[in-house]
Amino acid sequence: MITLFWMSLTCGCAHAVCPDWTIAQAQQEVKALQSQLARWEEAYWLRGENKVSDAVYDGMRQRLKEWQGCFSLATVNDAPASVAAGRTPHPVAHTGVQKLRDAASLSQWMQVKTDLWVQPKVDGVAVSLVYRNGQLQQVISRGNGLQGEDWTARARHIPAIPQQVGGELADSVLQGELFLRREGHRQQYDGGVNARARVAGAMMRNAASAVLDDLDILIWAWPDGPQEMKARLAILAEGGFPLAKTWSQPVNTAADVARWRERWFSEALPFVTDGVVIRASHEPPGKSWRPGEGFWVAAWKYPPVKQITEVKALRFAVGRTGKISVVAQLEPVALDDKQVTKVSIGSLARWERLDLAEGDQVQVSLAGQGIPRLDAVIWRPAQRNKPELPAARFDALSCLYASQMCEEQFIARLVWLSGESILGIEGAGEATWRQLWRSHHFAHLFSWLALSNDALKQTPGFSARRAAQLWHQFNLTRRQPFQRWVKALGLPLPARAWLALTDDNWHQLQTRNEHSWQQLPGVGAERARQIVSYIHHPDITALAQWLARQKIAGFELPGPARE
Repeated sequence: MITLFWMSLTCGCAHAVCPDWTIAQAQQEVKALQSQLARWEEAYWLRGENKVSDAVYDGMRQRLKEWQGCFSLATVNDAPASVAAGRTPHPVAHTGVQKLRDAASLSQWMQVKTDLWVQPKVDGVAVSLVYRNGQLQQVISRGNGLQGEDWTARARHIPAIPQQVGGELADSVLQGELFLRREGHRQQYDGGVNARARVAGAMMRNAASAVLDDLDILIWAWPDGPQEMKARLAILAEGGFPLAKTWSQPVNTAADVARWRERWFSEALPFVTDGVVIRASHEPPGKSWRPGEGFWVAAWKYPPVKQITEVKALRFAVGRTGKISVVAQLEPVALDDKQVTKVSIGSLARWERLDLAEGDQVQVSLAGQGIPRLDAVIWRPAQRNKPELPAARFDALSCLYASQMCEEQFIARLVWLSGESILGIEGAGEATWRQLWRSHHFAHLFSWLALSNDALKQTPGFSARRAAQLWHQFNLTRRQPFQRWVKALGLPLPARAWLALTDDNWHQLQTRNEHSWQQLPGVGAERARQIVSYIHHPDITALAQWLARQKIAGFELPGPARE
């Protein structure tokens, strides 16, 4: 989890807007987050426990840096806690990799480099293998890049690590990724499966674990080895490290890298990956390697499936039937190819269970069909701000008539009735309805039906052509069958009951009693009571009379109409 991310020189996460905190509050929040990061690191490094995912850890460490920058607070070392460092020095430092945001930054990085190769960015634990006189002398965890833990004792139980080597490898330092061997792993569908934590946990235990038999290693660096990559890969393969040769491909352009990246993302592989690594064949002498200074190697990670972002505001949305849901406005964040700025939290009950407030750091991902979802609350600031619940009560019969208080439910009703399965008003989305409602001061749900073409032309932002198209769509609704108009009124009838309903005028509906409604499929006693109450509600009666005056078929009823 923590071994590689801290060396990132560039980051694909969104740049935060500085919180509206006092210096005292900023100091309090930064201190609290530092303590939380330290607890996660201690659990990972001392006990091999992944308390949070890589994305969560990386996102919160980035957030810490942003807050420190916002308030000019003393920054901490980007490396994980000192517990990760260990006491065993690396003969050659681990440089880490520069992380590239996209194909454009990759192309720029490649411009002045030659003899480039791409490899899968295997998701495991980085180590140094030290061979002296042909014998495996030490295996050292990455730690902080300069020193790490001595894992030699456990490494001797890993069949994939040669205990003896010869030739040019006899006195060498190799750097590579110790990983959990997988069968047919498809990163696009299978994700990370917590493989890295299993490796770290097995290596940190005092006793040998059965997991060690399932570990393998991909060597990605041979400091001071042969300068030509082909020669380097061939010697490694002959010496017992075949994976480097198998999984290294020459590339000339960013397009070449992109093809391998896409292929390895979707194909079955023997390991978990989180992107690709691009490296130049020619490297400086090992004695000059320093953490964070590997200019000859870079990584292009896969699109994140989860991201950390901040809740900027919470608002309550009232749906067509009066149900209140909560929507979180987010600090914009990229997920796959989408820019996510808001996410639906769902019901008030779920909002309360999550204990979500403005300023909270949350993890978001994409659900089916690319719909953003909130997975968890990762961090809550000490001082929290929650909006007050709407004072008004809403239900299935509220907001049939317009008012300022009713805007959300009223607009939701209009959007719903314009849908293809109801009145089929093409080109009338939420923004259009809001503009019409505000410009023409709708009195009720069907006020738009009385708008003339000239009136529509006066709508701000409407061209003459747009007005004419919408006026035509409004007039077409007059041809819709009676049942479509009853649906537009919101009658709470189940789908199966609609199919069985043969009534073709409002009078027939009004004369039905509860027993009559229960003869339709899916209508029980409670639903029948609701339907009768709905049809005889004064607002519904008034709207039916108004539709009669508009000569909508099936609504011809005597009596005064409510304007």
